Amino acid sequence: MSSASADEVSPVDPPHTHDAKDRRNRVIAGVVTVVVLVIVFAGILPKFGNYAEAWDLIKDMSIQQLAVLASSVIFSIMVYVFPFQVSLPGLRYWPAFMIRQTSFTISNAVPAGGAVGLGVQYGMLAQAGFSGASATAAIGITSVFNLMITLALPVLGVLALLFVGTPTSAQVFGALAGLVAIAAMVGFFVAILHSEENARKLGSRADIWIAKVMTRFHKSAPASITDQLVAFRDSTVEVVSARWALLTATNFLQQFAQFGVLLVSLRIVQTGESTEIAVAAAFAAFALARLAAFIPVTPGGLGTVDAALTGLLVAFGVSNTDALAATLLWRAASWIPQVLLGVVTFLIWRARSGKMKAVLAAKAKGIGNLS
Repeated sequence: MSSASADEVSPVDPPHTHDAKDRRNRVIAGVVTVVVLVIVFAGILPKFGNYAEAWDLIKDMSIQQLAVLASSVIFSIMVYVFPFQVSLPGLRYWPAFMIRQTSFTISNAVPAGGAVGLGVQYGMLAQAGFSGASATAAIGITSVFNLMITLALPVLGVLALLFVGTPTSAQVFGALAGLVAIAAMVGFFVAILHSEENARKLGSRADIWIAKVMTRFHKSAPASITDQLVAFRDSTVEVVSARWALLTATNFLQQFAQFGVLLVSLRIVQTGESTEIAVAAAFAAFALARLAAFIPVTPGGLGTVDAALTGLLVAFGVSNTDALAATLLWRAASWIPQVLLGVVTFLIWRARSGKMKAVLAAKAKGIGNLS
């Protein structure tokens, strides 16, 4: 086959074009993130309460309160590893801890860092001795279960509200929407895992629908969804079939641990004459606010979740200043330690990777000299 002449246009963009697009997308994502954070923390949250008054509540916490908060944060960090460890049999705790914390930092502190974090996860799992197929399966399983549990939380939150008051129509609608979404996801997931035939049928329908949409916009169809679903099923069916209960339990535990940090934060700032919010109402606010993380404008829902959480806490009876203080304390306690830990684990991984490359290079050089 003859090669293309110099004046022919390649149907595929050259690598430098993709690099330029990636850089442009990262810059745009960074600008959007900064704008949203400014709007939320400088425009929206101050409408709920005064930062100075909120800080006064936070800085006056006792040593005992600080110890309880630190304990809740440590517990949430420890259990954050469990879902990923369950999804990949044979993965020990420390490697899983390093991978999860590093991925958290990149995905939640870097604008458009999801793709970078995904690549780092693959690299770290490869260094830990896992194949690309195993890594893909583990990441896919963890993502799917985390999504389903996040959608299930608002349903539980609205049910919790029944014990302390009457939920609004908007809250009921949000819970029902989450229930429908999770039922559809679970049904789709179960159908794929049930048989390869189901995976091929569903994938074929998805390919047809996507092809019609792409044709309407004069775009070429992406890679076959059918092949991807079959490959996903083949790589995950054994783990999910054997560990679905444990995967569900560890993902719920992870979310409840995060709620524990919020509940402790609320109890710290609600002192004196403040009326303590019921645990059920606090959980409902947390569960419904988590849906704001699906708004893809900031890493990890930073800012969007905070605004939603503050508003919901106020709606459920928390004073404006207490709600703002609790949200800021929860965000700082649950976000900053994990980001800092992720920086440390990333540096440790990079150092180990460098040593491993040096050892392999030395071995290769020794073999070359012997030959």
